[in-house]
Parts: sequence; structure tokens; C-alpha cells
Amino acid sequence: MGTIKSNSVSTQKAAANNMCSAATHENVWVAPNRLETAFWIYDIDNQRIPFANASALELWQAESQDQLFNRDLGADMSTTVAERLRQYQSDFESSDAVFRELWTLYPGGVPTSLMVTFRGYRLQDGRMAMQCEVGSDVEDEPESLRSAEALLHTDVMISLYERDSAPFYMNPAARAAVQFSKQKLEDRFLHSSDYRILTKKLERVGEHRMIAKVNTKLGVKWHDISAKLCTDAYTGRPSVLITEIDVSELKNARDRARYLAESDQLTGCFNRSYLLQHISMLQKFQTDECALISFDIDKFKQINDRFGHEMGDVVLQEISGRIRASVREDDIVVRLGGDEFLVVLERYREREALEKTIRRIRDVIAKPIVHDERRVNTSISMGITVFHPRTADFTEVMREADIALYASKQAGRDRATFFDEKISREASARAKLEAELRDALEKEEFELFFQPRIELESGRIVSAEALVRWPHPTRGMVSPGEFIPVCEETGMIEELGQLILKKGCSYAMEWNKMGLDLQLSINISPRQFSNPGLMRELDRISRHPLFEKGIIELEITESVLVGDLDEIEAKLQTITKMGYGIAIDDFGTGYSSLSYITRFPLSCLKIDQSFIGQLPRSGPVMELILTLAKQIGATVVSEGVETKGQLEWLAKRDCDQVQGFYFARPVPQETFLHMLDDRPFEQKYIPKSA
Repeated sequence: MGTIKSNSVSTQKAAANNMCSAATHENVWVAPNRLETAFWIYDIDNQRIPFANASALELWQAESQDQLFNRDLGADMSTTVAERLRQYQSDFESSDAVFRELWTLYPGGVPTSLMVTFRGYRLQDGRMAMQCEVGSDVEDEPESLRSAEALLHTDVMISLYERDSAPFYMNPAARAAVQFSKQKLEDRFLHSSDYRILTKKLERVGEHRMIAKVNTKLGVKWHDISAKLCTDAYTGRPSVLITEIDVSELKNARDRARYLAESDQLTGCFNRSYLLQHISMLQKFQTDECALISFDIDKFKQINDRFGHEMGDVVLQEISGRIRASVREDDIVVRLGGDEFLVVLERYREREALEKTIRRIRDVIAKPIVHDERRVNTSISMGITVFHPRTADFTEVMREADIALYASKQAGRDRATFFDEKISREASARAKLEAELRDALEKEEFELFFQPRIELESGRIVSAEALVRWPHPTRGMVSPGEFIPVCEETGMIEELGQLILKKGCSYAMEWNKMGLDLQLSINISPRQFSNPGLMRELDRISRHPLFEKGIIELEITESVLVGDLDEIEAKLQTITKMGYGIAIDDFGTGYSSLSYITRFPLSCLKIDQSFIGQLPRSGPVMELILTLAKQIGATVVSEGVETKGQLEWLAKRDCDQVQGFYFARPVPQETFLHMLDDRPFEQKYIPKSA
């Protein structure tokens, strides 16, 4: 028994004398020295026996009261026994509890098994002690004695409950777990539904095993519970034998593992794995229609490019959190990857309720996101479809939501679109277009047209921009505005860009072989620019015998210049050393600052055509760009020139080159070469002196 410090000997002896003088209290004990059965008082706090009758002295093999009192019974007491005694003390404090249990004592080191009745006894100093009275010796089989000892020391919680009432018996482990000794089985369950399941199973098959949350002294825990109907051997009443094991640590570890397996770590949303399990459950049990919303963040790539990926992660976390707060607890939000999300809304019977939820989501998304003193305004595009989980093919449901999402993007973004038959037909047409584009790329059916760039000082064609065209076998010439967006969305833009670069460089070197003093400008998409294969291809082309420095100019957009500036500068410097010119296309519409422009080796700035179309209001901005270009030694080209007045304005401000429908639309190579021979631009050229 474990040792506990005791009070002074004199104090304890005085307590013993007081007990003897109190022997007239009939309700507690009467003339203990006259009892033939062993009787003693146990001081639980000090782990001493301050009083024992003659039979108890004989049982404990003590010659006198003092000798027995001086024994420290806590010296070799197990922690389990000590805890059991504390449980008795607590129960005595709160009730007139009486316990009759089989105990094994070790007087003189010899095990002695006895049936002992325990009652509470209040000492004179107010502390609660225990009155012990031996009923009879126990001469059971060894296995019975050992099983009783095991019940005392095991960590497994074992209880015997009267049906719908307080427990008959609890071993120390079970008593240590419950909130109070008379707590009913029903009250121990955190969720009443778990108790109802248990009782129904017991009524049906007589036993049940489950893992459930229960109320304990240490708070809510997960217990593995085995229950079995039986009869109490002492009273003969119907009872329930309960065996419990605390599996909280294991359950929490499994829940954590499941969370990691089924959740997106950045946003806390569910992932695709959980989505499929959830849909499988809905297909079995859901009786109402559900709604699926597919959405992504508008222009999310630009957010990453402008503010960095850390801010991009903040935006993903904030938007996903706002949406989770905007739907019901039973609805789930899933991150598929990147900025692609799904929301499954359960039990939506009316379109009006669904539209209300969509408006609520859009309202919370419209609020700016502020992080580290940076402010980002966001919006989302949404595609919605309604389905019945028991009859719908979920793969088809997701496809419908994606089709509706695409329609939202095509309509200008920042909107919600419901799937319908019209959208379905449009999606079928787009799918057909995608298939035809892939076939055209494989067969290299795309052609290059050329739009001339005119030098204002001389009126000569000094350069041309290569523009891709698609001569469809049945539809004729397909507009780039129709197929370029599809290529960008599907990733085919890289393959198309490689084909344009290959054909364009071939034309430029052929012109060089013909002795034409021309530069060809070829567009490079952001995705193509970030592909490591581009540098290898440019290096290969630059080693061709017909390649000369300056005959090919690569046009990139301002968005390419946002990111790791050192890496971008090194890449542009390498391209320049290979002999290529670098032009910024659509200048003035992107995110590059003036400090970026002066840092990079740029040979040309192409002013976006939106500025020339807004003259004279845009005049100050264009004059600033012209001045900047002269400061860094870059050629300035004004795109989109369509009128004589626009040409005159540019000529008076020393713009270097112009390009636009006023001179010529993009034309095939043969027509472009005839333009060089006919010199058709001299009549349209307005001299500076005009």
C-alpha cells in the first residue's frame, strides 16, 4: 500500500478513545468488543486503524490496539486500492452508502480473503473514516478470488446497472470515471441518441458494442462500450453489464488521420476524397434534391502575380472561410485544387431558397480582403445545378456545374449561372471546338498572317507582327477571338505558341535570305514564357545560319514582368544576348511599374490600342509613355491606329512606329510581300511638317 503522511500519534489515539466513548451510538456500531466478527475503524486519510475489536486484532495478528495502530497500512498499498478507498470516502460524504465486497487482506504477509461490509464513520475532528465489519470468511475457488482481485486492479471499467436506474456495482476504474456514484447509464452518454441505439440493440439481440462519447470526471471522452443483458446475482433483478475502455487517444489519432486524409490543409475545406464518400452516403440516405455549386476566384492568377503567392493563400483561406460560414452545417465546401471549389447544398426543395443562399455567398465575397495593409477586392464565378442523389450520375452532375461555371466566365465573370439546355448545347459546341483544335494542332493547320508596322519618319514598312489564323476545313477562317481563349483555358496555348514561334522564325529567316530589311514580331504567352523549354528552343533557333541579331522580336505582356525580378531580368538578358529583341505588348494596361521598365533590356514599347481610341483624353498618358521610351532608348509603337487624325497626333509627338487598320489588316505572307513592292503607305503618311 502507498504511504500517506499521518497525523500525530497522540491525536489519533485521542480519536480512538473518542470512538470508544461513542459506542452508545446504536446506528453506527454497538459494543464492538462483544462482537464475535472482526470489527475495526479505518482512518482513510492517515491509513491507520485507530480502533479494532478483539476479533479484528486476531485477524490483523496484532497483540494490542497500539501495535495495530502503529502499522502504516499505506506503506505497500497499491494506487488502485488507495483510489478505491478515496471513492468510498467520497460516497460516504454524500450519502449513507454501504458497500459489501470481497477483499483480500495481507496480515503478516499472508493473503486472507473476506467479505467485508463498509460504512462511513465521522471522526470527532470531522474527517470521514470507514467502519469495517467482516461478514464471513470466504472459501472460494482460487479462480474466483483472482477474478475479484482483477476487478479491483484492472484499468477496464466494469459496471453493473439496474435497468433504467443507478448502478449496482462499479469496480474502481469505473467509479473513477463517472461524475458521481449514482449516475444513471442514460445520463453518462453525451448524445441521447447513442443511448437509444444501445437500448434498442439490447432489446433486440441482448448485447451490443459501440464507440460513443460519454461524460466523465475529466470531461467528454470516447469509450469503447460493450453491454450485455443479465440478472443481478444478489437481487435477481434485470441488469446490464457494462464494460468500457477509454479509446479517446486512439479515436483522436484516427480522427486526425482522417482529417488529414479528407481535408485540404491550406483552407480546412474537405477534399475530393471526402466529397466522393459524402456523395455515396447521400445516394443511400438522402430523399430530397441537392444543389451543387462549382466556383472559382475571378482572375486569381493576377492576384498571385501582383501580390505574391502568400497573399494568394490568404485569399483562398479567407474566401473558403466566408463560404463555409454562409452555408448550413450539413452543407459541405470542397477544394478541388488551385482556386477551384465545390459546394454541396443538401435538401433544397425550392429555387428561391437556393438563390437566397447564392446571394448571401456573393455578398460576403464582395467584401475586400485586407492583409498586411494590402487590400484585395475579389469576386467569384459560379455554376449551379440541381440533382437528386439517388438517381443522378454525380460525374455528370459535376460536368453540368462546370459547364454553368464556364458560362458565367464567358458572360463576364462575377456572376452565378444555372445549368440549362441552352448552356448544355453551347458546351457541346465548345467541346467539339476543343477536339477540332487539338486535331488542328496535331496537323499544324494554323497559318500566320502579318500586320505591317510603319516607320513614321520614312513611311516605310520596317516590321510586321505575326498573328495566327485558323483556316477551318468546313467553317472557313475562324476568328482568333473564338479559339485563343479556348486554347488558354485548356492549356493548348503553349503548344500553339510553340507552333507560331517555329513558323514565325522560319518566315523571318526566309525574309532575311531574300535580303529584306524587316523585323518580325512574335507573341509569347505568359505560360509559354514560364516554360523552361522556351529558352532551349530560342537557343536552337539562334544558332541557325540564317538567323541574325534583331530580325526577330518577342512580344510579351506586362504580367510576365511580375514575380521574381532577378530571375526575370536574368532570363531577358539571356534572350537579348542570343540576338532577340524584347517588346512589351499592350503597354499601360498591366501591373509593371516604371522602375521595372527601366530595369529590363527592352527594345520596344507597344502602346495598347485602348489609349489611341480615347484621344484626346488619354493624350497625357501617351505623351508620358513616349518620353519614357526615349529615356530608356526603346522604340515606341502605337497600336490600333484607325484614323487620319490619330496618325497626325502621333506624328507631331515623334512616335516611332504605328500599326493599325488605317494602313492594313493582317494579311497572308504573299499579300504582305506585295505591300513591300507597291509601297502603298506613302500617300497615307503625314510628314512631321504638316
